[in-house]
Amino acid sequence: MFNNIDLFRKNKLLKNIIETDTPLMIYAIADLHLSLANPEKSMNVFRGWKDYIAKIRKNFGQTLQEGDTLVIAGDTSWGMSLEQSLADFHFLEAFPGRKILIKGNHDYFWTTKAKMQKFFSDNCLHSFEILHNNCIISEGFALCGTRGWINDGSEPFGQKMIRREAMRLETSLAEGEKTGLPALCFLHYPPLYAGNACEEILSVLKKFKTAKCYYGHIHDPQGHRHAFQGIYEGTRFRMISADYLDFAPLALNPEQTPQGKEGNAVHP
Repeated sequence: MFNNIDLFRKNKLLKNIIETDTPLMIYAIADLHLSLANPEKSMNVFRGWKDYIAKIRKNFGQTLQEGDTLVIAGDTSWGMSLEQSLADFHFLEAFPGRKILIKGNHDYFWTTKAKMQKFFSDNCLHSFEILHNNCIISEGFALCGTRGWINDGSEPFGQKMIRREAMRLETSLAEGEKTGLPALCFLHYPPLYAGNACEEILSVLKKFKTAKCYYGHIHDPQGHRHAFQGIYEGTRFRMISADYLDFAPLALNPEQTPQGKEGNAVHP
């Protein structure tokens, strides 16, 4: 049985298929850090983030079409609650297509899946879906993922969270495997960065023979230089942090290479 959001989305998608021959696309981006109701938290003060809201508005408006899918891999809004993030969600709702949300380390609004779905429904936010302990099918792919964690070995709490996130990733990829479709994996945290590796996450990716994995979290040109992009143990990694992509969503089917961007393929 479909709920109202399902029916709304299916009707819009059917209309798009009838009226256009344009192929439906999957896009990805992370770290939008929207703060429309919290201007004191604007990222404009940081290098590479000047006028970032205007860039997002322009690039999303020029790129996204009805029926497309956009994966937002964490740090969507600075709001401390769903209510404080409402303006940011309405901003994204105005663009066509599905929006798949993954939890980031700054998504303080995040609560249970049921509460978020009810909030979206109550506020006419029909385009949002949650990727958490599940997989979502789009355009012949199984979209899988979780927040992930950084393995710096500094605190026992970190190790506990790493194990939990590895279990969530395994659950998601196992659900994807059941579909028989190729998986696209999304993490907020990079499992490889600056010579460090999160082995618990990497072992899950290897177990499921995950071909492609996208991550965010890394900011500033200095941080970007230390990001691993390339193939490691059979998985191809790509960074999709918003400032790295100049706030333009990356097409995944077929996959684009951001103009002027070169990946760091040095193994850790």
